[in-house]
Amino acid sequence: MKKWLIASTLLALSAPLAAEDIKVGIILGFTGPIESLTPGMAAGADLALDEASNSGSLLDGKTVVGVRGDSTCIDAAAATAAAERLITSDGVAAIMGADCSGVTTAIANNVAVPNGVVMVSPSATSPALSTIDDKGLFFRTAPSDARQGQVLAAILKSRGIDEVAVTYTNNDYGKGLAESFGRAFRDVGGRISISAAHEDGKADYSAEVGALSASGSRMLAVFGYVDQGGRGIIQASVDADAFDNFVMADGMVGESLIAAIGADLDGAIATLPGGAEGADAFLEYAKSHGIAGDGPFVPESYDAAALIVLAMQAAGSADRAAIQSKMMMVANAPGAKIGPGEIGKALKIIAAGGEVDYQGATNVEFNEVGEVFGTYKELEIGSGKFNTVKIH
Repeated sequence: MKKWLIASTLLALSAPLAAEDIKVGIILGFTGPIESLTPGMAAGADLALDEASNSGSLLDGKTVVGVRGDSTCIDAAAATAAAERLITSDGVAAIMGADCSGVTTAIANNVAVPNGVVMVSPSATSPALSTIDDKGLFFRTAPSDARQGQVLAAILKSRGIDEVAVTYTNNDYGKGLAESFGRAFRDVGGRISISAAHEDGKADYSAEVGALSASGSRMLAVFGYVDQGGRGIIQASVDADAFDNFVMADGMVGESLIAAIGADLDGAIATLPGGAEGADAFLEYAKSHGIAGDGPFVPESYDAAALIVLAMQAAGSADRAAIQSKMMMVANAPGAKIGPGEIGKALKIIAAGGEVDYQGATNVEFNEVGEVFGTYKELEIGSGKFNTVKIH
């Protein structure tokens, strides 16, 4: 009940909307296991919407505004209810989101697809989302974990790590990533001593850490959430001196983890989508607007919102079906290449009858099912921060 009340409050606190405003839903886990990440993601999406509005070129001077809903990241019923309100009560033209894979699947299947509403997720990475019956309405600007698993395996191989214990959050995201990584790691000659799920929301993870440590591995791969069970597993591991170090995936990358654990994380490695050609330009552009452009999934959120407004312009309408019909066209060649901070330029090109190939902050290029291949940053923790070691 508390989560539903918070979600309602978030919607109620949205800025007053004019009748002529075009509304885009921004549905993210403002509460829940990644709540420290979502303010930055929402800011990235708002940056793109504001850019389009301020240009004066969107559909002959229309304004587009974000209306927020709370996915909670993990509560499918609450996420579905939030999306239902955005679509039926607020009348959003499209949705930027959701974030976590399970709630994204629930929203797509139960609300967005039945209502013909485009969804562009900046962070839902489960490989299972590649095959949902989405009627061409679901897109994502973060790559599938089918690729992240391969990148993680290659990184461990390059570092001479040939054995790990694995723990994963017990949901679509965790299971999909653990399976993808497991296959890839074995393919490069690695050994997984144990692979065990953990539940979020527990106060004590010592039993889970005891079982993982008993496998004999000194490296632990944690595929969980930065503000929930993943952090709890690492804290319990540090307390028990159970592992020499950790490897993590995107759901664990956030400053709140370092703030909670401290120097005991030095040397831990992680992967995070990013580091594409437009990353530096976006970093500077976002910084000039008071946003940390290198925050987890912030570039992907900017790109997701940008694609929605460009599809509107190409369609000449904020009609839901019209937006869907132009998503692939604005994301892919041919057309003028469009980078970060160039949404106004792109809108003018489209209005004049031209075509655009939106590259954005993450080098967007959709495949036939509306998802990207993407690049990953190899990160290593040191001096109290995540440092980029290499781009994959």
